[in-house]
Amino acid sequence: MSKRPGQLHLNAFLMGVGHHEAAWRLPESDPYASWDVEHYRNLARIAERGRLDSLFLADSPGLMGDPGRRPGGRLEPTVLLTALAGVTERIGLIATASTSYNEPYNLARRFASLDHVSGGRAGWNIVTTAGADAARNFGLDDTPLHKERYERADEFLEVSTKLWDSWTDDAIVADKAAGVHADSAKVRRIEHAGRFFRVAGPLNVPRSPQGHPLLVQAGSSHNGKAFAARWAEAVFTAQQTLAEAQAFYADLKKRAAAHGRDPDGIKILPGIVPVIGDTEAEAEELDRELDRLISPEFAKRQLAQQFRLDPDALDLDAPLPENLPSEDEIEGAKSRYTLIVDLARREKLTVRQLIGRLGGGRGHRTFTGTPVQVADAIEEWFDDGAADGFNIMPPVLPSGLEVFVDKVVPILQERGRFRTDYTGTTLRDHYGLPRPADSLTTALAVRQSA
Repeated sequence: MSKRPGQLHLNAFLMGVGHHEAAWRLPESDPYASWDVEHYRNLARIAERGRLDSLFLADSPGLMGDPGRRPGGRLEPTVLLTALAGVTERIGLIATASTSYNEPYNLARRFASLDHVSGGRAGWNIVTTAGADAARNFGLDDTPLHKERYERADEFLEVSTKLWDSWTDDAIVADKAAGVHADSAKVRRIEHAGRFFRVAGPLNVPRSPQGHPLLVQAGSSHNGKAFAARWAEAVFTAQQTLAEAQAFYADLKKRAAAHGRDPDGIKILPGIVPVIGDTEAEAEELDRELDRLISPEFAKRQLAQQFRLDPDALDLDAPLPENLPSEDEIEGAKSRYTLIVDLARREKLTVRQLIGRLGGGRGHRTFTGTPVQVADAIEEWFDDGAADGFNIMPPVLPSGLEVFVDKVVPILQERGRFRTDYTGTTLRDHYGLPRPADSLTTALAVRQSA
């Protein structure tokens, strides 16, 4: 395997007391930590000690999973990341927010504010939100159609970027003697009128340190990839095999190029759940202990809901039924649905075995081994054109993040695959991405020269 030039990007995906659904049942775990800001402050400091690019918080406008099975509530991520900005200096702060259940003005303002508060470290993980439970919280009977959700998201981003650019970088002059705080001509209305939104503007927050927060996307369906190719600067994705990851990587880079973008301007970061022990035996024992703590009946009900089946149609000790819906019949999380079905069929898993495989990362790749083996696995995908880095999903928190930072990161640093210190101050600096130009000024200059 030839060494690929450049360095990895590593993002810490924080979820309660860990990504494994049974992590909260371990003796070391605090089952109330998901609502404790001190827990997250500790995690943020650990991740920054490892010089990781960013922290990431998932979110949904509804309960994520069955609260009877694992801690299901979570703090609003932009509020939580604002608190974490105060105890960190360099690490990026990425929050999930839905384009289906927000308005562009409020969300553009929220992320511009986080970027100002953090000194240029904000990122937005853009989701369209699947699930009828979330829809019913906003007066809808069911999830809007998949295609329509992405059409709304596309216009949502058009409006948001216009709002972020409604102030020029030099709009504020702060001339005390003349009594002029800002050049009013450089604070502009956007007058957007589209299919989904009518927004006058301007934003009531000046252009932020990064210009725009870093734009992240996490959908891998056909519509999701089309959206990412146009807008995303980083993509969080899930693949189980090297070949699948290579195909996704090549496809998305090609799509970005078709939009006239530099393919290196979109960073692909698959998720990996590293179960780490000083020896293989220790790692495997932790993996077995976590799986022993899974409640299979709870998990079966959730799996049945995802497949749109009655739970009685799933036999824990039999394979998945043959008559499952096709991806076209699924309106939410299409690509994850297909990944799970393909995994079960390819490896001939029973429902019980599939539940065990999904318990650690909900379809993301789980890797069990020593720190050296985890570093090797990360390098392999990076060198073989399957990833620009990884979304690190510790099965148990904080211990899983600590062992990754203290034992895996130093190996990658020694091999020259990861930074030994931050060289920039913004999240865009960490990802090697430029600060976007002010699109409204650029468009005006184009019109004037025509």
